[in-house]
Amino acid sequence: MEDAAELGNYLPLSFKSPKEQEYIEFLWDAFETNYTHGKYQFAFLAYHMLTMSFVYFNIWQIKQTEPKDFAMGLIGFGKDIEKSLLEATSPFVFSTVPERSILRFLKLIACDNGKIGTYAKLVDDRNGAAHPNGNIFFSTQAALDTKITEILRVVNEIQTHSKPVIEHCYREFLMENHDPDLRAYPDPADQIREIPIHENYLSQKDIEICLGFDLANLGDEVPLEQARELHDALVARYGMDDECGEAPAIALDPVT
Repeated sequence: MEDAAELGNYLPLSFKSPKEQEYIEFLWDAFETNYTHGKYQFAFLAYHMLTMSFVYFNIWQIKQTEPKDFAMGLIGFGKDIEKSLLEATSPFVFSTVPERSILRFLKLIACDNGKIGTYAKLVDDRNGAAHPNGNIFFSTQAALDTKITEILRVVNEIQTHSKPVIEHCYREFLMENHDPDLRAYPDPADQIREIPIHENYLSQKDIEICLGFDLANLGDEVPLEQARELHDALVARYGMDDECGEAPAIALDPVT
């Protein structure tokens, strides 16, 4: 189960509502309880739902950061679905679309049809496990652990493809929020917490991308001193531990 916990690093540190945070915590509890009691098929179902939530959060980041690309990705969907997704105020609205269809949005981050077909296989596995067909596909811990390893490989691959979106998101944040006299929160730590992390559902893995952002990419558009003040606040709260070289354990930020 220790390896399975790695998925948490790909899930948001902060949510827009207590209900969203409660939902993710509920899925983790369902996974852990069923795993501990040997109900591996049900543990897989909870883990799959966490994985699809990760996909929804990634697509939400595309919607927020690259709205024109997101709108282009809606080509082929019906008008009602198109309107619903364009007006969505939560990543969980994407759950109204069949999972195989929602995976098509990953083309916007350069996931080709072959990769998306691999990801869709996970949906097929969920469908097989969730229907009363007389089969227990995950009857042993070893079987589930093998599937979790596969899922984490897929999640890491999607995360790698998401890097340009996160970098763009962070760059726009620095450009729009560098001036303490104009932004919502003069304190840089508060601005970091409320805007890029809270609004964009950033995960620890997303933040690692932001930590590696080269401030020189801002050019002359932003005063370097002001940009560095924000970036240093990110490093101080979510950066690497100097002694062990690992990211510190980060609790979920409280919903405000």
